[in-house]
Amino acid sequence: HEIASLVHVGPLMVKISMIDWNRVCELREEIGADDFLEVVEIFLEEVDEIVDRLASTPDPARFEEDLHFLKGSALNIGFSAFATSCAEGESKSANGAASTVDLPAILQCYRESRTRFLTQLETEAAA
Repeated sequence: HEIASLVHVGPLMVKISMIDWNRVCELREEIGADDFLEVVEIFLEEVDEIVDRLASTPDPARFEEDLHFLKGSALNIGFSAFATSCAEGESKSANGAASTVDLPAILQCYRESRTRFLTQLETEAAA
């Protein structure tokens, strides 16, 4: 399961597990399998909406707020690399450097995380 992603953390490139499967398992155990699937569905709907808006009509004035929301959501469900990318962008935005946020990299990290996460859930469901 451990697929890593290279993520900018300040001036460094750091290898971070794309998905924190321990967090995923922990969340599923905390709330139960049925509620877990509902949480996943809500997470994907909410995050997809913001990611789609960021991709189609990016507004640097909203980066800090959007990336903060995305970071929290990502941490909750175990999207480690995406959360780290969002935190970096949020920090830049909070410090007046929204124009330096690598939005395409953040969005790509989400897409890759989403695909790997859903593929793993489908594999587990089929087992």
